Amino acid sequence: MSAAEQFVQSACRLGPVPQVAGIRLHLADDALGLWQRAEDEFGADQQPPFWAFAWPGGQALARYVLDHPGVVAGRSALDLGSGSGLVAIAAARAGAATVAASEVDPLAVAAIGLNARANGVAAPAVTGDVLDGDGAGAEVVLAGDVWYSRPLAERVLGFLDRVTARGASVLAGDIGRAFLPRDRFRVLDVSDIPVMAGLEDSGVKRTMVLQPIPGARR
Repeated sequence: MSAAEQFVQSACRLGPVPQVAGIRLHLADDALGLWQRAEDEFGADQQPPFWAFAWPGGQALARYVLDHPGVVAGRSALDLGSGSGLVAIAAARAGAATVAASEVDPLAVAAIGLNARANGVAAPAVTGDVLDGDGAGAEVVLAGDVWYSRPLAERVLGFLDRVTARGASVLAGDIGRAFLPRDRFRVLDVSDIPVMAGLEDSGVKRTMVLQPIPGARR
């Protein structure tokens, strides 16, 4: 077992995801404490531990994929900004032909593998930063909670434009953060997702599953 996997197992507990019955993840209770511990063990440039929490957009998107397996069944799926791997695991459970995860944090890569094994699915192939491309090879791109900063949102939007231009499908999950271009998407589903109040501004977030509007452009 790698040092990253040992860290994930020691820092988190394996537990259920509130909105996605049947899927378990290695989850943490203290974001700041975990981030400090990761910096102490892996260096000061360690990214925030997004992988250690079940974010609302990912929960809503995973639930939607499981409830509507036809969106991924028999198709190649890419989980963008995979974090814990929750959406990738849901895609595998729903019958995706292949599943890949885009993630740049080595601790997240370790968490994705551990979480996939804990749920009895093959670990997805993990790619790094894909945002300068068009997701070639993926027939469905799943993007949960990727709109939390302007620079990232701009790169994601350009990427998703290129994905849809080549004919692939896109589904996104988000609570309606400030950098989400709402006029570019239509809402497919809305649900109230329980989250850690310390990560968001409340313990329950109204969360949307979204799909790009054909022809909508900046």
